[in-house]
Order: sequence, then structure tokens, then C-alpha cells
Amino acid sequence: MHTETVITPTSMVAGGDAIGRGDDGRVVFIAGALPGETVTLEITDQRRDFSRARVVEVLDPSPFRVAAPCAELARGCGGCQWQHVTAEGQRVLKAGIITDALRRQAGVEDAPMRPTIELATTAYRTTLRAAVRDGRAAYRNLGSNDVTAVDGCLVAHPLVEDLLVNGRYGDAREVTLRCGARTGERLASPSPSHAAVDVPADVRRDHIHEVVAGRLWRISARSFFQGRPDGADALAALVTVAAGNGVSAHVVDLYSGVGLFAGVLADRGWRVTAVEGSASSVADARVNLSGAVTIVAADVTRWTAVPADLVVADPSRDGLRRAGVAVVSATGASRVVLVSCDAAAFGRDTRLLVDAGYRLTAVTPVDMFPQSFHVEIVAVFDR
Repeated sequence: MHTETVITPTSMVAGGDAIGRGDDGRVVFIAGALPGETVTLEITDQRRDFSRARVVEVLDPSPFRVAAPCAELARGCGGCQWQHVTAEGQRVLKAGIITDALRRQAGVEDAPMRPTIELATTAYRTTLRAAVRDGRAAYRNLGSNDVTAVDGCLVAHPLVEDLLVNGRYGDAREVTLRCGARTGERLASPSPSHAAVDVPADVRRDHIHEVVAGRLWRISARSFFQGRPDGADALAALVTVAAGNGVSAHVVDLYSGVGLFAGVLADRGWRVTAVEGSASSVADARVNLSGAVTIVAADVTRWTAVPADLVVADPSRDGLRRAGVAVVSATGASRVVLVSCDAAAFGRDTRLLVDAGYRLTAVTPVDMFPQSFHVEIVAVFDR
């Protein structure tokens, strides 16, 4: 579609677009725009209740707007959607997205927001999943199935950036690249796994180790782990503070992954039951936790809850949803610490937890993903 119009968006929404209303009153989601600025836009998708658009020209820019620092963006790379936003602007807008999601989806008008935890904005990312084209790792383009091989990456840790740019991955379709920023280890895991790769001799296919919260963690290629160790430190610290003194008390760690939160809480005296559905993550957790934690290999939503004083939950981007909240509630825990990586899912889960009798008492954004609209959230619920 090629309809052009001028509009001033009013806010940002989960997903990273600005939102405004056209002359006909229809809601418009605008990729690349910022609240308060005047832009000419092109309608790219028109539905019955809303439209989607992209910015053609910025007529009156926001004070948060800057020139994107990475040349790869102009070549089509879609990995960093918010390079045109200042670091301060990113923090302000992400906090606004969280409060908007809580208001719209959970009916929370006065969210108990705490200051955002700020982290380095470049060269931070220790895990990447890239497409492979003609043997080279490539990023997917924004809003497209096309891919672009890059000559550098603003956000990749140097150990990963080297594999992204210089590695060759034969006839693989995708490749997972990962490093331990504090151990110097790194891996390249192609898909399919039998694909030939051409990488330096130190690069493994199976697992690496990373140091977080004073512990050494084994992390396999197929296991989930936070994409930067300083961010994982921040999450572990927030969970620990929210948990408080756990001597002789029981915590259930849902979606426990390789055992990060289970491990740090066990170190502080909690009796821990960790529940995780990924076989790879469970295998890593058994190494990382060395019998100090009861590890349950199970789909969280099919696990029969046991009594607990505290629940820590770190679900995937989809959130807890109704089935997960039912498990949380069935433990009888008086406190829940929810770690969420999606503001919209966080809003939905908050509504469900409030309906289950919990009250939202603290929300701390952690800016784990600078240059993008993504943000990690650590929230505390009590009943």
C-alpha cells in the first residue's frame, strides 16, 4: 500500500512501535517513529480496527532521536530496532511500555516501578542465533524473511562477533553462536548438527562455561541462558533480594533452566525444587547444582505443585499464561518473583496473578537488550 499521511504518535507499545491515530480515528502502529514527533508515514497494512505503517520522513524529531550508529542497519539488518533512540530515551520508553501494558492488560494504574538497572549498551551480547546463507552467518532483515550477512555487529561480544563475521558454516540453515565472556570459551552449533564448519580451533560445538553470581555454570548449545553475564548478575541479585532469608524455607523455581536462580538461592539457605522441561537445560542443571537442589524434569504446566513459601518463575516470552499461574497459585506461596522478557506477556500474567489473589508490589526493569525494544522485568507479587 502507498497511502501517505502526517501524524504525531503519542506513545510506544509492546513490540516497539509508536502508536497514534489517523484522521479517520483509526489506530496506527508506526515502525520507526517516536512519541511526540511529527512524521510522514506510509500505510503498509490496513485492517478493520487498525493500520500499520512505516516512517517516510521525520518532520519534527523527538529529542530522543539520534542517527543510528551501526552501518549494518542501512544495509537491511533487523537485529537492532531502536538504534535511532538515545540510551536515556530507550530507558524512558521501555518503562513507559511496561506501565502501559500493566494499565491496559492488568488494570494497574499506579505501577510500583523502581529505577531501571542500566547496563552497557554495546558489545554485550554473548548468544546469537543467525541464519546461514552461502556459508556465512546472517541476520534477518526487519519485517522480512530476507537475510543480510554482516561485516560487524554493534551489540555482539567480540568473541561472538568474530564467529559471526569470519566463521563459515557450510550448508547449515542456522547457527547458534555463544561465548563465555568471563571464561573466554565459545561455541558454534550449526543446524543441522552434521554441517561442516570452518572456525578457529578453540571453538566447541557442545557447551561453554560462564561465571555469573560468583558461580561457574555449564551452558550447552541448546540450553537457555541469559544473553549477557552482567545482566544475569543483575537478575540474580534482584531475585535474591526479593527472596530474603530462606533458612529452612522452601522455594520452587519454575522454568529453572540451567539452575541460575536455584543455585544462588540454595547458596543462601533455601531448600529448592527446580522444575524445567528442556532436557538440555536439565542435564546442565544436574552438573551445575551438584545435588544441592531437587531437580524435576517436567513441563511446568503438567507438574503437580508442592507447597512452597516462595515461587520464582522465569518463563519463555509467552509468559506463565493461565496454566502456569494455576501451578504458581497451587503451591500456596505467599510471594512470587516473576522474571519476564516481554511486556505484553507480563501485563497478561499480572492480571492472572491478581485474579489469583496476589498483589503487585515491585517492578524493576533491567535493560538487558539496549538498541532494541526488548526489556527484562523482575516483579514481586505478594498475598
